[in-house]
Amino acid sequence: MASRGVPKRRHAMSRKMLILFSASLSCVVVLLLASLFRFHSPKPPIQVSRSRLFFDGPPKIAFLFLVRRNLPLDFLWDAFFQNAHVSRFSIYVHSAPGFVFHESTTKSHFFYGRQITNSIQVLWGESSMIQAERLLLAAALEDPANQRFVLLSDSCVPLYNFSYVYNYVMVSPRSFVDSFLDAKEGRYNPKMSPKIPREKWRKGSQWITVVRKHAEVIVDDDVIFSVFKKYCKRRPPIDTRKGKLNLKLQKQHNCIPDEHYVQTLLAMHGLEGELERRTLTFTLWNQSATKMENKGWHPFTFTYSNAGPQRIKEIKGINHVYYETEYRIEWCRRNSTSVPCFLFARKFSEGAAMRLLSEDVVNDHPALLATPP
Repeated sequence: MASRGVPKRRHAMSRKMLILFSASLSCVVVLLLASLFRFHSPKPPIQVSRSRLFFDGPPKIAFLFLVRRNLPLDFLWDAFFQNAHVSRFSIYVHSAPGFVFHESTTKSHFFYGRQITNSIQVLWGESSMIQAERLLLAAALEDPANQRFVLLSDSCVPLYNFSYVYNYVMVSPRSFVDSFLDAKEGRYNPKMSPKIPREKWRKGSQWITVVRKHAEVIVDDDVIFSVFKKYCKRRPPIDTRKGKLNLKLQKQHNCIPDEHYVQTLLAMHGLEGELERRTLTFTLWNQSATKMENKGWHPFTFTYSNAGPQRIKEIKGINHVYYETEYRIEWCRRNSTSVPCFLFARKFSEGAAMRLLSEDVVNDHPALLATPP
């Protein structure tokens, strides 16, 4: 009986050893494959800040023109850029989709082919306005030499020569963003909370001048822009059949995203301490009454007759801005030195721009600020 049991036990032991060996071999194979996969699998790309990209030569100002179609004041800007070294500026234009700047569409060679190719149709009062700004900034960020970004409209004019503008902007490590508490108007939509809390809601001029770091924040934003896109709608047309309901509908859609987006976004990122909270572009606001609101504000248009030397001198002489909602006076200074508040102005007609050109305003040579490093 015992002699017959020995071969069975040996056979059973052999089977166990075979199973253990197979299991061990499988583990080794799995570990080896995992190691090989880990070794050969592509590593995630390393994110490199665009601010740290190397560039050779002097830093540049990127002039970003947000226009309807053509640039009617291109002849004045041509005189402005004529006195600038090409290594110190670049030009980008957001125009209507398909519009091309060439010999037959602009009077200045500086604008040839400077339109961005991914432009969109822009409607006032809608998020497409701030999307166009973001597209301009994104295009300009592709050039690492662009270190300052100035947003301008098709009715903006320079008040000083290029050298003065360049030194004024470059010596400051801050962005120039008009930003203040929007305490009086009902543009904030409570549905924006909690992504945009009420205390972070800001208002200001659309016409900004930002450093590269802040330009990246604007371009890389998806969260705040999506909230504006969802809740900032254009005012619906007035329908007489709706009577008093029109007033409610007008208020619900009275967001004006281009006057709130950048200011609110930078406040959300805790960057207000890095700003000069004022714009460099002067606008004369003309107060008037409308049927739907007690007060309405519209930018005053300068014409040939009212754009004389005395008016321009008055604009250049402004050295502070008062913000009523914050009881704040923003003195325009560089360190402890008083400087003019505005480098640009709007809205200027072609006739007004012709007068500035004939009186050589853009080639005015004030005492220059210290040359930037």
